[in-house]
Amino acid sequence: MSPEDAVAALVEQRLTLHRGDRPLVLGLCGAQGSGKSTIAGRLAARFPGSAVLSLDDLYRTRDERMALARQVHPLFATRGVPGTHDVDLGVATIAAVRAGRSVALPRFDKAVDDRAPESGWPSSPPDCRLLIFEGWCVGAVAEDDAALVAPVNRLEAEEDPNGIWRRYANSALAHDYPALFDTLDMLALLMPPDWPTVLRWRTEQEGALGARAMTPAQLSRFVGHYERLTHHIWREMPDRADLALRLAGDRSLASIDRTA
Repeated sequence: MSPEDAVAALVEQRLTLHRGDRPLVLGLCGAQGSGKSTIAGRLAARFPGSAVLSLDDLYRTRDERMALARQVHPLFATRGVPGTHDVDLGVATIAAVRAGRSVALPRFDKAVDDRAPESGWPSSPPDCRLLIFEGWCVGAVAEDDAALVAPVNRLEAEEDPNGIWRRYANSALAHDYPALFDTLDMLALLMPPDWPTVLRWRTEQEGALGARAMTPAQLSRFVGHYERLTHHIWREMPDRADLALRLAGDRSLASIDRTA
């Protein structure tokens, strides 16, 4: 069985049992490079009347993030962690899809590091059956304050020695993001073997960019933005996710930890 087949089985089960007139919302969480975007696209093809929304497409505009970097901490110039997403946009979009309307789905243009013009956003199908909401921290919950004291990597130790950035991101996750993640009807987690595998997978992705690719040092720093919350997700989410899939180094399915 592949990770895609395992998630599809969960979706099929829930769709069969679902008696409501609104679409189901699947949360698909996975570290960088774990294949969540590919799986989301394939699931949409397998289940007619589906739509895909990525957490990456809910980033705040570049101007908004630069303002956050000036007012709170310079590390917020880099998109990714809680606090850099437009939660209200996500909540409104999902609510409109669940109301049965054909809705413009936000898109973010990573090439220019800004939100794409709304005129180019795709639309969800009317009477959508399934909304697949994928992202690296979809469904995550905040850490305890005590866990934020010690840095987890070089980025935090050197660029956030006082913990301002990580505390702000954690506070946003605790207070803002529940409104977004509470929309989920089911949650599936893709778990790589370890952190070095995440870095390897992300390096492989970067290699496809050619001249635009980051250097190894730049990539290691970039991925460091995500390391803290990724480890927290691996510790905490498997016990409550509907499906927790452990992946092998080639992204195949190694084991299923939990299905509820």
